[in-house]
Amino acid sequence: MGVEQRIESALKQAVHYRNYRRARDRALTKLSHLYPDTYKQLLGIEKAIDEQEGKNWIDLSGSTRLATRTSTSHGNLTDTQEASNQARNEGGTA
Repeated sequence: MGVEQRIESALKQAVHYRNYRRARDRALTKLSHLYPDTYKQLLGIEKAIDEQEGKNWIDLSGSTRLATRTSTSHGNLTDTQEASNQARNEGGTA
């Protein structure tokens, strides 16, 4: 396979992935509007996992805020008041 063929193949793959992400993002936005409470809960869980792995979420001002999480007896994560309020503010703009 020549260099030109590899470049063409990579370009096709990049376009395919970009289109997939667009469709996926639109579907996620629609789901977040149809099921806002579930979306906010899942967003909070994913954010907690990211923070446990050291992947900080940065707000528009560039500062990071850590939310305190606790485990329930069922192994689910529950939000603190601050995290609930933050998720509520972020959830409607997806």
